[in-house]
Amino acid sequence: MPDKGRQYPYLMPGFVDSHVHIESSMMAPCEFARVAASHGTIGVVADPHEIGNVLGIEGVNYMIDSGKLSPFNYCFAAPSCVPACGGGIETSGAVIDAAGVEQLMARDEIGVLGEMMNYPGVLGADPEVMRKLKAALANGKPVDGHAPGLVGNERQRYALAGITTDHECSNLDEGRACISSGMKVIIREGSAAKDFVKLSPLIEESPNMVMLCTDDCHPDDLIRGHINLLVKRALAEGYSLWNILMVACINAQRHYHLDWGMLQEGDQANFIAVDALNTHFRVLQTVIKGIEVYDCNTTFGSLLSSIHNDGINGTYEYPNNFVASPFTVEDIHTSIKASDTMHIMSATDGSLYTGHEVVTITGNPFEDSRYPWAEVQKIVVLNRYQPHARPVVGMVRGFNIKNGAIAGSVAHDCHNIVAIGSSDEYLVKAINRIIEMKGGQMAIAQDDMVDLALPIAGLMSPLGGHEVAYRCLQLGEMARRTGCQMRAPFITMAFLCLPVISELKITDKYLWDSQHMLKVVIK
Repeated sequence: MPDKGRQYPYLMPGFVDSHVHIESSMMAPCEFARVAASHGTIGVVADPHEIGNVLGIEGVNYMIDSGKLSPFNYCFAAPSCVPACGGGIETSGAVIDAAGVEQLMARDEIGVLGEMMNYPGVLGADPEVMRKLKAALANGKPVDGHAPGLVGNERQRYALAGITTDHECSNLDEGRACISSGMKVIIREGSAAKDFVKLSPLIEESPNMVMLCTDDCHPDDLIRGHINLLVKRALAEGYSLWNILMVACINAQRHYHLDWGMLQEGDQANFIAVDALNTHFRVLQTVIKGIEVYDCNTTFGSLLSSIHNDGINGTYEYPNNFVASPFTVEDIHTSIKASDTMHIMSATDGSLYTGHEVVTITGNPFEDSRYPWAEVQKIVVLNRYQPHARPVVGMVRGFNIKNGAIAGSVAHDCHNIVAIGSSDEYLVKAINRIIEMKGGQMAIAQDDMVDLALPIAGLMSPLGGHEVAYRCLQLGEMARRTGCQMRAPFITMAFLCLPVISELKITDKYLWDSQHMLKVVIK
């Protein structure tokens, strides 16, 4: 007879992240799987767009091969926009053209054409873009969208081209317009962009047309939770459990033609066990492909093995594309005189968008203390793909770095080196350390320094997920010691280099006004 005093677990279909760039976790796919499975995630739709910009198809192959090392469900996308803007605006490490997309779309491991950021190319029927869309549709595979702010007739035309999702909706009206055009809304709650609060009413309004994703999930966020956190928030908002399970577990499988299991007769054994059906539920067990990969009662919970090798010390060669040369203070010296017009990027913590300030100065902001410029620092971007490249120097407001610098090789989407600092000396020291590591992140405050090597394409570490997260927390603490109080300074800095998002951005070639699509003279 059952023990009436015992609390028996509830079985549920596992959670699915409908759009994620694994590279943003700074973990290899097999290590990402270990951490995500501990939160009840059984699979993800992964767009290797970041490593694609560094290594092209070779990078996509690495992600697929690494993913196969774990009993975890991966649906990989073929990156559609590598590079995002083209060689005239920034330098990428690789190009995946229409022929490359056709090659990828024919593979079984590829289940979707990745986010089509080039919506002007879609609306203008650009031949290269149309060829990529045709490759996906000819292989019976869906196309993910990326069209922030697109409404009305243009949204309809974008959808009619065969694009069936969008994770860039940032308000309810935009989400409803997306759904009315026949596209599913993927509600995003990542480390940088957070749209759940504004879009969550769609879970009740259109439960069959909504999915959930993290998009870019930083390691210190991933170890705390994944899609399970969004499920808890939806429950707290009072939404129907069944609608929540639809958007968190079922819709992605149906949309992307995945056979990952929905707890129906004959389904593959992919499911989770939880201790309650309320906002305080805890994942007790995760089973993927018939294998118990997580048990909360085992040591550290996860039964998936972590990555352990000596590659971080140079005894194993990881795929990379990093040939930048060290440089000196003279290379980033900026000559500024009274009456110069300065173009300043204005950054805001937690936002991918930047402002564009145009200021006529009356003295050198880096040398003349009579002027209130202490909150403005230099930002430097250096091409990592060519030796002896000329760094581009701009100015940014919002970081408030007073006695140090932060730098990294994670700089969306081409992933050149980017650094922000309070002096040329700090900037040079920070960037040269990134070059020495052949990719990574670092922060320096006065005489102290913390770094994290990312030898896998300059984007990922071979270390275990919790170790990566711990080092990221150390980086954040060192950044605060410089005077920067942003919650996520490295993420914010990385998106200052993404020229497809408004308004003023910086690449390895120049400042770029994405609102007016033109190059900006730095001063």
